[in-house]
Amino acid sequence: MNAASETPKSGFDVIKWLLVFVILSLAVVGNYIYELGALERAIAVVVLVIIAGVIAGQTDKGRTFINFAKESRTEVRKVVWPTRQETMQTTLVVLVATIIMGLILWGLDAILLRVVSFLTGLGI
Repeated sequence: MNAASETPKSGFDVIKWLLVFVILSLAVVGNYIYELGALERAIAVVVLVIIAGVIAGQTDKGRTFINFAKESRTEVRKVVWPTRQETMQTTLVVLVATIIMGLILWGLDAILLRVVSFLTGLGI
């Protein structure tokens, strides 16, 4: 992506991202410094993270991310998920193929080991 195709930045985006950084830093430092109960600290951190998320969502990159998340959710709804029987059959096929390939590789390894030990005379 080149610079000409990117969306122009708002003047307040830098300030908003700085505010997000300060709020998240406050959450980390506050959680470390203040000796509150676990519930109070957890609530405070969650509230500060939500506030930071709302502010980040107001930036150009935040709006782009929110749009992407909405479109991704729409696409996931379009997926046709396999039934339980299809899943079990596919799992069984993969398991059998894995066992067969493991046996083939084990046999090939044994043959190559014998060939190399015969050629080198080490008798491993």
